[in-house]
Amino acid sequence: MELRPNHTIYINNLNEKVKKEELKKSLYAIFSQFGQIMDIVALKTLKMRGQAFVIFKDINSATQALRSMQGFPFYDKPMRIAYSKTDSDTIAKMKGTYVERKKKERQEKVPKKPAPRPQAPAPAQIPPPQQQRMQQQPPPIMQQQMAPGGPTPGMGQPPQQMMPGMAQPSQPQPQAEQPPNNILFLTNLPEETTEMMLSMLFNQFPGFKEVRLVPGRHDIAFVEFDNEMQSGAARDALQGFKITPTHAMKISFAKK
Repeated sequence: MELRPNHTIYINNLNEKVKKEELKKSLYAIFSQFGQIMDIVALKTLKMRGQAFVIFKDINSATQALRSMQGFPFYDKPMRIAYSKTDSDTIAKMKGTYVERKKKERQEKVPKKPAPRPQAPAPAQIPPPQQQRMQQQPPPIMQQQMAPGGPTPGMGQPPQQMMPGMAQPSQPQPQAEQPPNNILFLTNLPEETTEMMLSMLFNQFPGFKEVRLVPGRHDIAFVEFDNEMQSGAARDALQGFKITPTHAMKISFAKK
């Protein structure tokens, strides 16, 4: 029986050899193109291996993700995707329908440890008269700034203007846009970026050939296509794509 649309999609037939954190980051990378993701649940327990839940803020995003990514080869295995049978806790709280689950009976029988007795606060120390006078007086440099004559020369004043004939500091020149070609240059990538994550993003576009990471640099990469039209289409579609919530990918044509 077909399940009704839900904010949460259930994914199985996932590669069980992939580590939990890498799996969640890779799932975010390929599914965030469909809409805002509220949470991703992936457990490594014996019962939940090879499975995950992706929770979208909008049902339409979940529907589009299910239709577009059904059978997508993810770590060499085709994903099987369906709607979740029930709302996740995240969505239930958003709808106001969340009901806290009852704790297991065996957890309730565990005796609670007695709370430690509060210790009496230490008596406040009263500074001697000499120390009180020093605390009430501002530092000498503050006294100079507060004096009627104004602030001390050099304190809080704008820097002097450059004299005529002196060399002006060089301004950084903006990087020139490279002419279209079949190789894209990616920047502002997060540290956890892998070749597999980028391949999953770009192999949905025709003409994709390969991803090349730069040894010793986690923030840049190159992606090669068959021709410049195909690389341009991928560049336009994924410009500003957020691999993580704090890293928007920047894409330009590579220098040849």
